[in-house]
Amino acid sequence: MTSHDHGAEGDSPPGSSDQAGTRTETASDPCGRLLVQIAAGDRDAFEELFVSQSPILMAVIMRIVVSRSLAEEVLQECFAEAWARSGSFDPSRGTGRAWLVTMCRRRAIDCVRSVQASRDRDVADGLRSAAEVGEEVEQTVIDHAESDRTVSALKLLPADQAQPIVMAFYQGMTHAQISERLGVPLGTIKSRIRDGMRKLRKELEASR
Repeated sequence: MTSHDHGAEGDSPPGSSDQAGTRTETASDPCGRLLVQIAAGDRDAFEELFVSQSPILMAVIMRIVVSRSLAEEVLQECFAEAWARSGSFDPSRGTGRAWLVTMCRRRAIDCVRSVQASRDRDVADGLRSAAEVGEEVEQTVIDHAESDRTVSALKLLPADQAQPIVMAFYQGMTHAQISERLGVPLGTIKSRIRDGMRKLRKELEASR
């Protein structure tokens, strides 16, 4: 057998061409190289990735969520996902930075949608509660048309119950606005109005 036979192409180790391809693709992509190392469990590579890419990714996230505190939360989530999913990074499909930026944008958009959905639920809940109590007040006014009696009854309520009732039904403020104005949790405001309305009805019925 000649020396040329030993160098035959078919004798090359299985997968060596794939590994060489990966090395070539990540050689000009430091971020991609780190992701490949992280996929192999390299914690030092993860720390290097965090230090080198955090400022860039933070800027990407901030443009979407605006809030600094929320952006920091999203950034932490992105790096946690990068550690868990680094094995899915494919150097042949793009750079490591592009992979991270895409992930951060997706998580930032999800964060904005989640925050907006939460705000929408709070508004809907406030409107629903206001409508429920508003119906009670409307019926009370119909049953007791003499407004001076209602005012007199309000004066008998504890101040922490009378004040939010006046703000809600005489000043037209929402529960959320009352909560913010008084610096009292929204749930507490709702409870005070509900309890105050019960006492108010009793006072009006007793004064017939």
